[in-house]
Amino acid sequence: MRALRRATAVIGIVSVVLIVSFAVTWVTRARADAAFIAAANLQTMTLMVDGMERRALVHLPADYDGKVARPLVLMFHGNGGTAESVVKETGWVAKSDASGFLVVFPEATRPDMTQPPRFGRNNPAWNDGSGRFHAGDRNIADVAFIAELLDHLEAKFVVDKRRVFATGFSNGASMTFRVGLELSDRIAAIAPVSGALWIAEPKIARPVSLLYITGTADPLNPMEGGAPKMASGSGFKGVPEKAKPPVREIVQAWVKLLGCDEEAKPIATTIEGITTVVHTAGRDGTEVIFTTIQGHGHIWPGGKSPLPAFILGKATSRLNANDAVWDFFQAHPKPNP
Repeated sequence: MRALRRATAVIGIVSVVLIVSFAVTWVTRARADAAFIAAANLQTMTLMVDGMERRALVHLPADYDGKVARPLVLMFHGNGGTAESVVKETGWVAKSDASGFLVVFPEATRPDMTQPPRFGRNNPAWNDGSGRFHAGDRNIADVAFIAELLDHLEAKFVVDKRRVFATGFSNGASMTFRVGLELSDRIAAIAPVSGALWIAEPKIARPVSLLYITGTADPLNPMEGGAPKMASGSGFKGVPEKAKPPVREIVQAWVKLLGCDEEAKPIATTIEGITTVVHTAGRDGTEVIFTTIQGHGHIWPGGKSPLPAFILGKATSRLNANDAVWDFFQAHPKPNP
């Protein structure tokens, strides 16, 4: 009996230690995130959508004065990422300051919203139309969140409504496709990177130009389609994934959606290993541009890889996605009404 009481006491002590340790880790992380947000000159915006508190980080360009309407770029993180992590991995804050536009980093929900995000255990993920992850299972109202987020941003800041754009990576790229479809009245152009268009029969109210970028050696977004695998060739144990459509089919679906010429025309580039083609003559002057990076893995081009190469593949320095995406956005505002 005494031994049982001692064992029970030890279990109780261990449980308390684990709870305290977890709480300390959460507080430490929260403080580190707060310090990073302040250092990067980011603002946190929170709002209630469908009974859930949602958040986004907002960066105003260094020369923002509230007098001149500025373009706005939405940047969607990938599965397992956060608003903070995608800021660190992509470098969009520096691009915002250099080019004078607002950049906004919305954050997806996670399986347990009472607990902090943990990669592999409590992954934030977007409801991108694929039915995957907790967001698909629960039909999280992510499009409604983005619509309301835009309402708040346009009310608080001076935003050029003809120049509201969306880009994203991986699961965030798939969310970019969905936002482009369902919020086409508000989004001027989209630039998904290394993600899939999951909507089987896409429909769009207003044509939205597309820039699509991916690496030819991306193991999680394979050019030929199929289930994602690690760059080493092995699968992800215990993590079922839907087969992705071939990349060319994704591009062709958007070409058809906009009514562009089916024949692709090459665009000359001085960067070795970069191939870019364009489908022109879409409705209202829209077009589809498709760029591949030879040998590039599942990493934001020009950014930092969050995981080792044996999982995501190699990162190349051949293309800076921020520059390519922003150049594309500048050339594709919404037409005047």
